[in-house]
Amino acid sequence: MVIMNTKEGLFDMTNHAEKGGLFGLGAKNTAYQKYFIGQSYLNGLIQADDDIDVNVANVTFEPGCRNNWHIHHNGFQLLLVTAGEGWYQEKGKPARLLHPGDTVTIRPGVEHWHGATKDSWFTHLAITQGTTEWLAPVTDAEYAQLDQNK
Repeated sequence: MVIMNTKEGLFDMTNHAEKGGLFGLGAKNTAYQKYFIGQSYLNGLIQADDDIDVNVANVTFEPGCRNNWHIHHNGFQLLLVTAGEGWYQEKGKPARLLHPGDTVTIRPGVEHWHGATKDSWFTHLAITQGTTEWLAPVTDAEYAQLDQNK
């Protein structure tokens, strides 16, 4: 359990992901749905412009939802986990189980994916620079193997 003190009082961030955590659930992620298995939600917080070349979004995954393998070119991605329980994996490496307060630094050119565990909502802030190349989905067999190693 991760307890956070806010102006509204104390609450459990572990089970707060279904509401989108601190930054709200946002809308169904229809723009990127073809790159996800399952339902995700996107709350865009900061859009890149000519002066600040970075996007910040609150991304929420329903249980079992994950994005495809992908690569960030000409930039990076930082994940700041705010609620729930999820996975992060780089190609050829073991998956990492994520909890509120965890951070992930994804360097340019690293093939990876991230998403919720099968039985938990998952929310993170995504701070992204550069372009994203979307690749193949994480297969059901690959994903099922992760929960066996949890």
